[in-house]
Amino acid sequence: MLTREFDQALFESYSDDIPTFLKKIYAARGVSETQLSLGLNNLLTPKFDQLNDALAILEQALLAQQRILIIGDFDCDGATASVVAVKSLRMMGAKYVDFLVPNRFEHGYGLSPEIVKLAIKEKQPDLIITVDNGISSFEGAKLAKSSGIQVIITDHHLPSENLPEASAIINPNLKGCEFLSKNLAGVGVCFYLFSALKTHLNKAQYFVKNNIPLPDLRTVLDLVALGTVADVVRLDQNNRILIDQGIKRIQVKQCAPGILALLEIANRQAQTLQASDLGFAVGPRLNAAGRLSDISRGIKCLLTDDINDARRYAQELEEFNQKRKTEQARIQDEAQAIVDSQDVSEGKFALSLFDPSWHEGIVGIVAGKLKEDYHCPVAVFAKSGDFLKGSIRSIPSVHIKDLLDLVDRENPGLILKFGGHAMAAGLSIKAENFWSFKRAFNDAIKAHLNDQIPTVELLTDGDLEAFDVSLENAEIIKNAGPWGQGFDEPIFFGEFDVVDQKVVGEKHLKCRLKLQGDTQVHDAIAFFQAPLESTQVKVAYKLSINIWRGNTSLQLMVEQINPV
Repeated sequence: MLTREFDQALFESYSDDIPTFLKKIYAARGVSETQLSLGLNNLLTPKFDQLNDALAILEQALLAQQRILIIGDFDCDGATASVVAVKSLRMMGAKYVDFLVPNRFEHGYGLSPEIVKLAIKEKQPDLIITVDNGISSFEGAKLAKSSGIQVIITDHHLPSENLPEASAIINPNLKGCEFLSKNLAGVGVCFYLFSALKTHLNKAQYFVKNNIPLPDLRTVLDLVALGTVADVVRLDQNNRILIDQGIKRIQVKQCAPGILALLEIANRQAQTLQASDLGFAVGPRLNAAGRLSDISRGIKCLLTDDINDARRYAQELEEFNQKRKTEQARIQDEAQAIVDSQDVSEGKFALSLFDPSWHEGIVGIVAGKLKEDYHCPVAVFAKSGDFLKGSIRSIPSVHIKDLLDLVDRENPGLILKFGGHAMAAGLSIKAENFWSFKRAFNDAIKAHLNDQIPTVELLTDGDLEAFDVSLENAEIIKNAGPWGQGFDEPIFFGEFDVVDQKVVGEKHLKCRLKLQGDTQVHDAIAFFQAPLESTQVKVAYKLSINIWRGNTSLQLMVEQINPV
């Protein structure tokens, strides 16, 4: 367990407007006071390569009332981006705008030739806009172009050396792109494109000339917040602004009825919504449809303006989510059994696992769970036709997209296709090449880490005095969010006496803890924790707020608990 270091000069630079309790927390995250401002006026300007090309194409498409088709991705980021695109274009006067999302089992990922053929057959588009995908869709973009369809690609995934043949590409990670934040989610890229389009059209007097009310794109910030949180991108100031503004709209119910319906079914209150509620309650229910069936039901849930329709869609998504949980538990148990049977004498640099019965929509979650447990990159494969499709989750010291580039160069033909970013990737291989991939993957990571298994220590913000373990400070932390990757919610540690404990929900430990040397007893909960044998424990915890039957109280959210 390590304590974060903090910049003393930065600590002393903060004004008295910031609570003293927060100053050290902010300084440990390296943020200046100006970076804490979360007003929309602090958003970065849209300096993207090829933006002018995209705006010209979109303006012409609107003036000519062309058929515009949004091609999304089958996760929450892709779903919210699809809805942002459709809603924005409709507000700007588009009469023929529709969406089409690949079914992962039939069409594969992104703008594949299969999805282009389906689009031509069913939608006859003049213009295709990809959201949260497309940067690796070489064949699909080529087919669309040869079929007379213009293509605008909006994506945030890392590009390779070559780019698809598109009419315009909007991606902050393009080489030489001047947009200062490279951390936008797919929905963030999409929002920026249509915000720029609104400004462009307004300058051209388009809305006045066509008697169209000036669109208010703040109305889609709830969707931008949801997709950004769900995609677990780094929360720099720009992303925190997008999330904060979206959450504030949801809290006063100025948001998509579908979000309210999903919050209802998850027993979460809109008024007290936090970013974690979007990540753990709303996002997984949308993702479940894309994992097991078709994300279009999730898109329809977010698109509808009727709360009753939204509730019907939300109920369907909840049923998918329950099936997902059951399937995930089975695969996790089977994957764990495989890991337990393997030789661990030299430690683990990487895990590669496969079983023909595993579901390709679930393996990514399982890879993420195993990565957290074993602190190494994990690739989990499922059978998909004649091939294996894998999802990889990585650790901070291994940029997994770059590593797959290396494996691909050193083993020509081993990987059929791959894509992703630093912490997550997807790939396809031939079934007979699983063991070859397993060896090459492990060897590449072992070499990258110089034969040193990385040690993972929980990073905390130090211990707290008894008077700082308070509901008031829990409220301060809550209001200082949104917290997330790259702007981690503070974790503290201390030595406590266990006053009493009980297991709830069959696998979670609810207990009461007393900081040693103090008399105050605090409620605490540790998820997936067995009963404690020791009455003296060292605890890493977050200050959390528990609301139960109208009463608000402090609760310690236990991250780690060990005997002293």
